[in-house]
Amino acid sequence: MHMARRKLLGALAGAAALGTVPGVAAAAGPGSAGGPGGPGGDSGSPDAEAVASAGAESSAAGLPGAEDAAAPGAAGAAAAALARLLPAHHRQVAFRTVPRKGGADAFRVSGREGALEVSGTTPAVQLTGFHWYLRHVAHAHFSWNGAQTAALPARLPGVRTPVVRTANVPHRFVLNDTSDGYTGPYNGWDYWQREIDVLALHGFNEVLVYAGADAVYHRTFREHGYGDAELRAWLPGPAHQPWWLLQNMEGYGGPLSAGLLERRTALAKKIVGRLRELGMTPVLPGYYGTVPPGFAQRNPGARTVPQGTWGGFRRPDWLDPRTAHFRRVAATFYRVQKELYGATSMYKMDLLHEGGKPGDVPVADAARAVEKALRAARPRATWAILGWQENPRRAILDAVDRSRMLVLDGVPDHYPKVTDREDDWGGTPYAFGSIWNFGGHTAMGANTRDWARLYEDWRTKPGSALKGIALMPEAADNNPAALALFSDLAWTDGRIDLEDWFARWPRYRYGAADPHAVRAWDVLRRTAYGTTREDGWSEAADGLFGARPDLAVTHAATWSPRQLRYDADAFDKALPELLAVAPALRGSSAYRYDLLDVTRQSIANRSRTLLPRIKAAYEAGDRARLSDLTRQWLDWMALLEETVATDERHLLSRWTAAARAWGSSEAERDRLEQDALTLLTTWGPRPSADAGKLHDYANREWSGLVGGLYRKRWTAYFKELDASLTTRRKPKAIDWYALEEDWLRHRPALRTKPAGDVVKVARRVARKL
Repeated sequence: MHMARRKLLGALAGAAALGTVPGVAAAAGPGSAGGPGGPGGDSGSPDAEAVASAGAESSAAGLPGAEDAAAPGAAGAAAAALARLLPAHHRQVAFRTVPRKGGADAFRVSGREGALEVSGTTPAVQLTGFHWYLRHVAHAHFSWNGAQTAALPARLPGVRTPVVRTANVPHRFVLNDTSDGYTGPYNGWDYWQREIDVLALHGFNEVLVYAGADAVYHRTFREHGYGDAELRAWLPGPAHQPWWLLQNMEGYGGPLSAGLLERRTALAKKIVGRLRELGMTPVLPGYYGTVPPGFAQRNPGARTVPQGTWGGFRRPDWLDPRTAHFRRVAATFYRVQKELYGATSMYKMDLLHEGGKPGDVPVADAARAVEKALRAARPRATWAILGWQENPRRAILDAVDRSRMLVLDGVPDHYPKVTDREDDWGGTPYAFGSIWNFGGHTAMGANTRDWARLYEDWRTKPGSALKGIALMPEAADNNPAALALFSDLAWTDGRIDLEDWFARWPRYRYGAADPHAVRAWDVLRRTAYGTTREDGWSEAADGLFGARPDLAVTHAATWSPRQLRYDADAFDKALPELLAVAPALRGSSAYRYDLLDVTRQSIANRSRTLLPRIKAAYEAGDRARLSDLTRQWLDWMALLEETVATDERHLLSRWTAAARAWGSSEAERDRLEQDALTLLTTWGPRPSADAGKLHDYANREWSGLVGGLYRKRWTAYFKELDASLTTRRKPKAIDWYALEEDWLRHRPALRTKPAGDVVKVARRVARKL
């Protein structure tokens, strides 16, 4: 054994003593080791195969291995991250790396005031340890939505008893295939740098990276008979690329310029480079057969299977994986991908996803061929596949090496019928997941009761194949309490006590104990975060202000819940409690985000109580009553617009400005802005919006949408209802797609800066409730 390794093992032994701090349980034993700013900027990507075989053992156990090893200089990666996050305090913390013991990630935090030591198995785990200390000892934190660090003293508090934690699962996966679309398709490096830091702080070690995949496909098919321009026309705009990578569509929102491809490639290199520095695994797309149109004609002897349509879009053809042409394309794909971004140890592939058609190709044979191509390029890699609807098909699981597959279960908190994943998937290792958000809806809530109950029961039962967690809301940057709670599953010994957890959350969320904050979050625990899968949903109901108008409408997005999943009157009690929080605790971005979110949700819930009254007035022919109620509806919308306008991240203009920043000409900037806006509104052209029912799938209560498109639709509808009563006729049908398309192309200027004080607006809302 090398001397350096002996020293590391000795260091870990010295860090192994278990201890507790107030409110923090003792660490668990070793976890399961089975199973598998602006755009642009340049960054290199380490050559994974140049890393020595020291990681082979951990890779074989399904843990990050040599191909994911941190880049040179990674010893300072955690320190560099802390310097970004806490520039006034970072020199008070020393980080050191220790090896895994028993195959599990672990951290230890100790030290006196102003001089802390954090040891951990990777730089990312070290950051997880520091954040655990920050939350439970120093009462501060970082999140997707807001942070609270201003209450920290000049000298960080010491730790009386070392804080020690061991991960109870090896896989801690994060992000959905749709994240790049619904979260922010035009986010630049400033965003991604902080996002990666926050994910590391929350204990994740496997991050899905779809950015830059367009360049891989572009370069791959240049070598298989296609020209530069036609491939750039085949690639969708960045907002719609996730569904192209899922083999659902092609071309829409393009063409991509050569310059845009280069800038996206540079950003992707930075993302994967930073992940590797922190010891996190970039999970990259694998190749499973997507080809541009006419592949068989350009490559004699090739065999493709048409995939039909999805949501009104033509799906790309599928190249038969059993063929020599598939093997050649896959080899090119993995070579090009490695040249651009380096190799990795986990690849995401969803074979025949959401209605994909195998034709006369046996699914088992196809799966074996896809896996063989992956193994030829990356022998030790894990194939990650989404557990969603009928995916993965059992024929796929029965055909492949299950020990090198990880199913990312997206629905354990969705459907009550999901009870035995070992039986469903034949013992294939899987990650317990949640998709609490669809399309980026701004609704609060998650099925946290299911998480607390199911995760620990399933993980510890005899013969369990549960080897990870998978945080997969379709859009990130929402529900910060859900982010923190779900990530804690992997670092908690035993079942999480929700009542205790939610009582502690506001202390570090706002900086100190406050009885009003505790009562507010207890209300939220019992309402928005107290739902369960028993009603067949994992997401919160979206508001009706963002729906295409109809007197009987019950949801804005086609596949969203039809009713509120908790008592709206009970939820309303959270707002006055938040407003009563001590003034000294109201200054953080965390408090102001929560106050806005509860205020916004309280207003959104009014849509579900007011619309039935409007319907009754119309059906009674009471024009005066209809006029009064529709005025109330529009007044609530105005108040909702005023609420969300107080926060920069709730401005539609931030979304459009980010898209325009990637363009190099006015025409390209216009095209990218249209790509981004379409996703939030019509989603695509008329066939997908109407027949495909994708319109408003990504609805959200943002300034510019609420006071813009949404108000325009409801105003037009109420005007027609009034006219129908006046003239004693049925209401005329309104072409909503035409109205939406007109707004997209001729909308008024958007607010570019936040306005107003959320505390003052919230007080007005509380008085109205």
